[in-house]
Amino acid sequence: MSNITTALTEFLLLGFSDIHELQILYSLLLFLIYSAGLMGNLLIVIVTTFDRRLQTPMYFFLRNLSIVDACFISITVPQASVNSLVNNRAISFSGCEVQLFLLVFMAYVEMTLLTVMARDRYVAICHPLLYPVIMNPRVCVQMTLTCFFTGFLYAGFHTAYTFRLSFCHSNEIHQFFCDIPSLLKISCSETFSNMVSLLVSAVVVVFGCFVFITSSYVSIFSTVLKFRVTEERRKAFSTCVPHIFVVSLFLISVSYVHLQPPSDSGSMKDIITSIFYSIIPPFVNPIIYSLRNKQIKEAIRIVMKRKLFLKK
Repeated sequence: MSNITTALTEFLLLGFSDIHELQILYSLLLFLIYSAGLMGNLLIVIVTTFDRRLQTPMYFFLRNLSIVDACFISITVPQASVNSLVNNRAISFSGCEVQLFLLVFMAYVEMTLLTVMARDRYVAICHPLLYPVIMNPRVCVQMTLTCFFTGFLYAGFHTAYTFRLSFCHSNEIHQFFCDIPSLLKISCSETFSNMVSLLVSAVVVVFGCFVFITSSYVSIFSTVLKFRVTEERRKAFSTCVPHIFVVSLFLISVSYVHLQPPSDSGSMKDIITSIFYSIIPPFVNPIIYSLRNKQIKEAIRIVMKRKLFLKK
């Protein structure tokens, strides 16, 4: 089959359903989830920015995580929902490149930010007297910028390495957004090196972050169990439990997606798998932090009261 990469100007994404009415229903449902997730993350950004009591390293990293989550969920859902409503599955070649880059970039930054947040909790609980020195504002900014800079390099490498391939088998991507495994399936080039580089880099990043987070919490729990005052234990656990939930959800969703056997054709299973990875974590994260963190809940109540007061 001849190489049609030079003539390829667009890809066709997988629709939510072959039945137009169901396609509209699914797209509206996903858009509602997206709206709720976006509002939840933006609310956390607002309260952690304007509440003076939340001007600490922990909430600085939480604010950045919420910004990443808001961007992460905005990469795929809005376009997919609009395309389903107007019954248009096309995405331009350059649009697919940008979407893939942003998706990999945000996933990487989310994983590394969660790792940095584990480091913050470790220092706060295991070395409280040195906490202001170790986690000073300059160090917090440097750690965050490092996550974004290395994420840019990571996403740039995999995006460029994927789109160097020739696509001649088909221009139909068996996914409702552009991702690397789906693009490799429709390439007529040799993709073994791509699969190896993707697997190795993903294992290094995910496994490395997992080991670091696990070791941090082993030290944290061993320290907390030595606390004599029950209230101190409860307070320490209350700051760690939301982060543990968020890390577990993200790692489980990533593992679930990458451990699925490859499918040669698009199906509802592919869509559900993708939703579990790209939509559920950013949607659930603000709920977890809001329910488990008293300071966040109190700050949200104050913000809501101010809005009601201004309306009156």
